[in-house]
Amino acid sequence: MGVSINWLRKYVDFDLTSADLAHKLTMAGIAVEGVEEKDDDSIMELDLTPNRGDCLGMINLAREVAAITGNKLQIPHNDLSNEGTEVNDYIKINIQDTDLCPRYSARVIKNVVIKPSPDWMQQALINSGIRPINNVVDITNYVMLETNQPLHAFDYDLIGEDKQILVRRAASGEKIVTIDEALHELEADMLVITNGYKPVALAGVMGGHDSEINEKTTTVLLESANFNPVNIRRTSRKVNLRSDSSMRFEKGVDPNGTVMALNRAAQLMVDLADGEVVPGIIDVYPAPIKPATIKLRTQKVNRLLDTSLSTEDIQGYMQKLSFPVTRKGDVLLVETPTYRPDLQLEVDLIEEVARLYGYNNIPDYLPLTSATGGGLTAYQIFRDKLRSNLAQNMYEVINYSFINPDAFDRIMLPDDHILRQVVKVANPLSEEQSVMRTTLLPGLLSTISRNAARRNYNLSFFELGAIFIPSQGNLPQEKLKVGGIVAGSNDINWQKVRTEMDYFYLKGILTGLFTGLGIKDVVYQAGSIPGYHPGRTAIISCRGQELGVLGEIHPLVGENYDIKVRACAFELDVETMFNLVTPNALMESITRYPSMERDIAVVLPEEVEASQAIAVIKQINSPLLRGVEIFDLFTGGNLQAGFKSMAFRLTFQSGDRTLKEEEINPLTERVIQLLESDLQARLR
Repeated sequence: MGVSINWLRKYVDFDLTSADLAHKLTMAGIAVEGVEEKDDDSIMELDLTPNRGDCLGMINLAREVAAITGNKLQIPHNDLSNEGTEVNDYIKINIQDTDLCPRYSARVIKNVVIKPSPDWMQQALINSGIRPINNVVDITNYVMLETNQPLHAFDYDLIGEDKQILVRRAASGEKIVTIDEALHELEADMLVITNGYKPVALAGVMGGHDSEINEKTTTVLLESANFNPVNIRRTSRKVNLRSDSSMRFEKGVDPNGTVMALNRAAQLMVDLADGEVVPGIIDVYPAPIKPATIKLRTQKVNRLLDTSLSTEDIQGYMQKLSFPVTRKGDVLLVETPTYRPDLQLEVDLIEEVARLYGYNNIPDYLPLTSATGGGLTAYQIFRDKLRSNLAQNMYEVINYSFINPDAFDRIMLPDDHILRQVVKVANPLSEEQSVMRTTLLPGLLSTISRNAARRNYNLSFFELGAIFIPSQGNLPQEKLKVGGIVAGSNDINWQKVRTEMDYFYLKGILTGLFTGLGIKDVVYQAGSIPGYHPGRTAIISCRGQELGVLGEIHPLVGENYDIKVRACAFELDVETMFNLVTPNALMESITRYPSMERDIAVVLPEEVEASQAIAVIKQINSPLLRGVEIFDLFTGGNLQAGFKSMAFRLTFQSGDRTLKEEEINPLTERVIQLLESDLQARLR
C-alpha cells in the first residue's frame, strides 16, 4: 500500500523526515518496506500484517503517527446534518440477510455535475495506485482511502422504477454484469445489492454496469455499508474479482464508520460536483455493535514486559491511541474502538503499550532461572540434524500455520480428500487465515510465487513445521512435517553451466539427507498424489513404512500460483523418519583392494521400475556386492512394444583380498537369473 506523506500531513502534523517517520512506524509495528521520493512528495510502501487492516485508511494511519509523535489528530470537519426525512421519499432500503450485511447506510445527492475531479484529488489517487475516473467516482475512492470505508455510488435514475434497495443472497445461477463489463454467474451464498428484482451490485466487491455513474448522471444514491469479511473473501475468489473495496472488507471494516464516511463523501460531492444533499439519512443497523471494554492491570503489564511503568504512564499510552479509559486504582478499564477488531484480550493492550513505549526500551537480558541438569532429547537432536542437513542446499522458511481454505482448491485436492478435514479458527482475522494447515505445500508454493514476483527465479526452500489434524478431543493433533521445494536452476558452476533443479536434483538432496540421518533402505515408488504431476511423482517408504512424497508440481497448480517454471517438492513425516533411524551405525575402514565392475543390460516390461530391478539384484545377498546403479534407459528402436532396456552397473569389492573373475562371474550369472525369473527380463 502506497501512502503519500503530504496527504498524511493533512490529518496529523509532524516535523519528521520521511525516512525518520518510516523508521518510527516500523519500530511501532507498522512495517514500511521503502520510501519513494516523487516530485515534491514521498510515498511510503507499507507491508501491513493481516490484523492491522485498519491502517489501510489514512485517518487510522494518522492515529498511529499521532500516538507516536504525541501530536494532535485532525479529522476533517463535516457540517452535514443527519436530520430530515425527505430522503425516505427517494429510496427504501431493506436488509434480508443481516448476518452478511449488519449495516447499510445511504444518502441521496441530486443535481450533481459530472466532470473531472480537481488535480489534488487525482494526484492523491494516482499516488495510491487508483486511476481517476470522474469527480463522483473519484470522491468515493478518495474517501475509501481516507477512512478505510468502501463506498459505492449508483446512478439513482438507473436503479429501477420502484426505487428500492434489497440486500440479499443471490439466487443460484443469477447473473450480473459488473462495472468492468464482465458477466458473472452467481452462487446462492453470494451477497448482492438488488433493486428488489435484479442485482445492481456484487456486495463489497464491485458495482453493476447498468447502474454505474456516467456523464449523464444527475442524481446519486450513495452507499456506505458493512459486509461479512468471510463471505466477501469467498465471493471475490469464486468470481475471480478482487478490488480495493473487497480487499478492505476481507480484512474487516469498522461497522460504526459507515455514516462518517458517507457524510464526508456527500459533502465533497457538494463541494466538487455542485450537488445538493437530500435532507436525511437512511441507516439500517438492526444490531448495533458496541466497543468492548478490557481490564488492563499495571502489575501484569510490568510483569510481562519486565518494565516499571506507572499506571499514569500506561493510561497515557492508551489516551495517545484515543482509547477511552476509566481508572480504578492500578486497574484501567479500556474501551477498544470497533475500528480495532484485533484488540480482544488484555495481552493485546499490553502489546499496544510495548509498541508505544518502544520495543528497544524493553530490557533484553535473559530471565534469571536456576540452572538445571539435562540436555536435548534424541528427538530434538534429530530435528536439529535434519535442519542442518537441508540447510546445506536450501534456505529455511517459516510460513503461517493458518491458511486460506481456498488453498486446497489451488493445489487441486478432491472435495473428499482427507487433507480438507481442517481445524477452523474460531475468530479469524481474515479469510486468508481462517483454517489451520494440514500440509506444508500451500505455504511453500506461496513462498516460491512471492519470490518469483520479485524476479527471484532460482529458488530452493525447506520448512520444518507442524500440521494440524482434527481430533475428537478439545485440541487438534499436531504432526511435525518437513517439506521442501525447488524451482529454476542452481548457481552457475566454474564451467559456467547451470543445472536445472528438477526431480532428480531434489531426489539427490533427499538421498544425502537420509544417508546423513542414518535412514537406510529407502524406496521410491511411482505414485499419484493430488497437486503433483501424475507421471513424475514417487511415494517414499522405508521398510514398509510410508515417509512421504516427492514429485514435480502439477502444471495447473503452478498456474494457480503464477509459477512460470517447473517446480518440484517433497513432504515427509518427521516422527516416522526418526523411528527408522538405524542406531549405532557401524563404520569400516576403506579397503586397500580394488573394486570390479560388471555392466549388464536387460530388456524388461515397461511397468517395471528401476527400484524393483535393483531390489531383485540385491537378493543375491552377497557381501561382495557393494553397489548397484542404473546408468542407461532406452525405449523404442527395435525393442518390442511394451518393453524397455535398462543398463545396470554392479560394483563388487572385498575387504580382505583382490577378487578374481571366477568369483564374480557366478554372482553376475545369479543376478541375471533372478531378473529373468522375478521380472521376466532377458539379457540384451
